[in-house]
Amino acid sequence: MPNIVEIAVSDDRFSTLVTAVQVAGLVEALQSPGPFTVFAPLNSAFEKLPPGTITSLVQNPPQLGRILTYHVVSGKYTKADLEKLSEVTSLEGTTIRLNFKKNEVKNATAVLTDIEATNGIIHVIDNVILMGP
Repeated sequence: MPNIVEIAVSDDRFSTLVTAVQVAGLVEALQSPGPFTVFAPLNSAFEKLPPGTITSLVQNPPQLGRILTYHVVSGKYTKADLEKLSEVTSLEGTTIRLNFKKNEVKNATAVLTDIEATNGIIHVIDNVILMGP
């Protein structure tokens, strides 16, 4: 079974995320044993960001890393696990509001859930989630 990074690299729908993870220097961390729960934005999620946002973030790896670690939670949480929670704490350190009974992750919707990896689980989301209210 592949790890989180291998799954993302092998799926063209995550090419923007993979590039962002590489630029932010998080590949090694996401290949570690974990386990992690990753809310993985599709390429189309990054395309919804205001014009110039991605370029700006690529030029600021620490900020990019902060946003990416906001999409990762320590521990392995399946859809069933997340349905019992109203929030989780990201690796970035702040909480992410959830209503997984409706597949909601803050301002995003989980469009595919429970993709198993050797070091955790991936839930695919349709928006990039950002810190703040």
